[in-house]
Amino acid sequence: MTQTKPEHELSTGARPTGTTDEATAAANVREMFDAIAPTYDRANHIISAGIDRRWWSRTARTFREVLARPEAVALDLCCGTGDMTLALYKYRPTAPNAAAVLAIDFSHQMLALSRKKFGTRNIMPIEADALHLPVADNSVDLITCAYGFRNLANYEEGLAELHRVLRPGGQIGILECNQPEGLTGTLYNLYFKFILPHLGGLITGNAPAYSYLNASVVRFPRPPRMLQLIESAGFTQATWTRYTLGAIGLYRAHKP
Repeated sequence: MTQTKPEHELSTGARPTGTTDEATAAANVREMFDAIAPTYDRANHIISAGIDRRWWSRTARTFREVLARPEAVALDLCCGTGDMTLALYKYRPTAPNAAAVLAIDFSHQMLALSRKKFGTRNIMPIEADALHLPVADNSVDLITCAYGFRNLANYEEGLAELHRVLRPGGQIGILECNQPEGLTGTLYNLYFKFILPHLGGLITGNAPAYSYLNASVVRFPRPPRMLQLIESAGFTQATWTRYTLGAIGLYRAHKP
């Protein structure tokens, strides 16, 4: 008898309901984030009970040695409204010759909000697709991506693009949601499937967007497969560090 593998073992990229190809999926995700941008921060802080700030800070602190080098180029991919970018910026030197932090997102509305947060800081916001970065080969020392990687239409192409722009010896840090197992996983699933869409809908007026959030986490590869994808893309020393009982985790790897 043939057994069907679970979705997270078969998925190659995000596929919102009603989409069947990469181009349509990417357009759908962009439109969704443009729509929820005005209430995105408030919803995230409420839904996570404020813990999201700790996750950004912990991730940035992990890469503080790279960030402390004035010449190091850091890129925050799928930067959204810029909270992860600002967490990275705290560890950047104030020297006048320090390289700017690059903040990239393909949602125009999200990026507009991030620009307001960045103010006059040495941060360069760029509107671009994560699968087609307007960045030269071997030019970046650190790439982070917080809760955005699972929204890419093609995970393997996304990792290949990160590998392309990263300098030899550079690092990636992908902070992403995960589905824990056991009792924690059961409680987590109940919250994500039944409570989060309603709560997100009340805050933003867009319940479908938060139903997609649950579906995207269910679809996203679990740590063992994600680590395999990272290594297959040419990275080494790939690790996954669990945060908050495994509901969130940081994937970290180096380019040889």
